[in-house]
Amino acid sequence: MTQDGRLIRGERTRTAVLDQALVLATVAGLDGLSLSQVADALGVSKSGLFAHWRSKEALQLAVIEHARAQWTERIIRPALAAPRGIRRLWAVHDTRLAFYEAEVLPGGCFFANAHFEYNARPGVIRDRLAVELTDWMTFLTTLAADAVALGELRPGAEPGGVAYETESLGVCAVMQAPVLGRDVTFRRARRAQLEHLRALATDPTILPEPT
Repeated sequence: MTQDGRLIRGERTRTAVLDQALVLATVAGLDGLSLSQVADALGVSKSGLFAHWRSKEALQLAVIEHARAQWTERIIRPALAAPRGIRRLWAVHDTRLAFYEAEVLPGGCFFANAHFEYNARPGVIRDRLAVELTDWMTFLTTLAADAVALGELRPGAEPGGVAYETESLGVCAVMQAPVLGRDVTFRRARRAQLEHLRALATDPTILPEPT
């Protein structure tokens, strides 16, 4: 079935707007995002954007969903190509740091920035961000639990703790890199995770050597 040309153009416009809004949100903050700001950045009329979002909150929620899709495509999906277990857990950390190193978003990490911005601000946006963080931590915990079940992490390794340490290294790296230096910060973040996982591994040789 042929899709109506107007619908195709509308979807392309929506994607272009969300791409730009995601970039702006990492610089001006999610709360600082507005239809006017996005329209100015794209050189289009604000009224044209109302066809897609009728409010600032609707745009913010759409940007969160767009950021999730980007995170899945650029970080999770490539990491899932690694074998299940400890190597997949390492791959998620490595691809996440590679995403930051590529400077896809000028503000570093949409989710880290947004969580800090909204932690003390109850409401719809904070609740939506809480869902994203819960899902992400569940994903990391599941990867660690798989590694334990496969016998690649020592039986005493606590999956939730491994997930917490993995997330902590990622957030710390992206927040410190602009100040302390990108090369050294991301190198340390990789080394710290490798050393930690190798110390917990039943066979450290299946992971890369720290550099």
